[in-house]
Amino acid sequence: MTLNNDQQSIAQVFKGTFIHTPQFGQIEILTNTVIGLDHQGTIIFLQRGDLNIDHLQLPTTVKVIDLSADPLKFFFPGFIDTHIHASQYPNNGIFGNSTLLDWLETYTFPLESSLTNPKKAELVYSRCIKKLLSNGTTCASYYATIDAGSSNLLADLCLRLGQRAFIGKVCMDQNAPDYHVETLQQSQFATMEVLEHIKSLDSDLIKPVLTPRFAPACSGELMTWLGEVQKSEDVHLQTHLSENDKEIKWVKELFPDSETYTHVYHDHGLLNRKTILAHAIHLSDSEIQLIKDQQSGISHCPISNSSLTSGECRVKQLHAKGIDISLGTDCSGGFSPSILASARQALLVSRHLSMKSGDEADKLTVNEALYLGTVGGAKVLKMDDQLGLFKEGYRFDCQLIDLDVDNIDVFDWQFPSEVPISENVTKYDNLIAKWLFNGDDRNTIKVWVNGREVHSS
Repeated sequence: MTLNNDQQSIAQVFKGTFIHTPQFGQIEILTNTVIGLDHQGTIIFLQRGDLNIDHLQLPTTVKVIDLSADPLKFFFPGFIDTHIHASQYPNNGIFGNSTLLDWLETYTFPLESSLTNPKKAELVYSRCIKKLLSNGTTCASYYATIDAGSSNLLADLCLRLGQRAFIGKVCMDQNAPDYHVETLQQSQFATMEVLEHIKSLDSDLIKPVLTPRFAPACSGELMTWLGEVQKSEDVHLQTHLSENDKEIKWVKELFPDSETYTHVYHDHGLLNRKTILAHAIHLSDSEIQLIKDQQSGISHCPISNSSLTSGECRVKQLHAKGIDISLGTDCSGGFSPSILASARQALLVSRHLSMKSGDEADKLTVNEALYLGTVGGAKVLKMDDQLGLFKEGYRFDCQLIDLDVDNIDVFDWQFPSEVPISENVTKYDNLIAKWLFNGDDRNTIKVWVNGREVHSS
């Protein structure tokens, strides 16, 4: 094979089995496939079939990774976590018998306020980022704290460690403890400071995301201002929505002129195609329609929703309405930093919904759950033309999965064999299910972001 002009710029070549989810519910298994990257980590060619890499006539400087001979290793797109509080990482697993509002007061606000200490913040953030990378999360939408310095540090560390990230300086100017609240002017100034800092990084990996914590913690003036900034700067915005029954009642008391919780955000100009809404559990039909009309996306956080007894998000119903939906770990309301664990919990929550409703259509499949953790996240972040799939022109954000690890037993008769892929589909489906239900960071042996190796075990 002779290289064309594009292929002359090849920096790395990967050969093996690539698995991804092009459509909701569909999984595609690309066996015996070769992918080439340019120096920016973009996929510039993908070829299937019996191709000898030696025939590519590659320069000796090109790095080649050939795993085609190993049936228990496969490449999978990097996970996308659309809702995580990096500042809460030390509290993973610590929530007691609390529910949302008392959990914030007891555990969350004291920890977040302590991260004005740069050394402590660097320790927490660096461990959080590394833990996510080791679990295959190549892109995350982070909540930091109300402190600009702490938020800027999180951006710097993500860039240094190579993770794609959206960085949110939390905004909250009311209904918070005296030691962890801003004035309107302080919130505005700190928000612009973080926006300017991230611009100065000049990296396609790190982007800002405006972050009003949730409606009760934000005045109408602050939310309106954030909506104006979002329009003028054309950036993303993230917040919480309808997570807990008490929270919803509180919002109604605080904003009696708005029809629903979702309408509070809409009335202040915060709902649009670049808005990420976490939880969205207790939505009325009018709220679902409003979210669809505004093209906002939802981050489903099943571990947190269960841990804090918040409720069960109707994922299949929301997807059927045409709303983009993804997965979030929501650390530390969620106890695990793993999107694979979130996908697993999403499956279980959907089964509980099905048991209650008697409707099999409420149940998620393995393929659907993995879609939420990859393509779903890319859609919610409006990056589905760059992330979530193995496709020419897409970024190589990828994890290498190895099932030949002690935490998963795969027997000889379960191995894919050297037969046509049509005869191996069931075996691959079963291996993928084994990975989802039994897998963890031990199976994630390498991770790349933009073609750069950022984790190896």
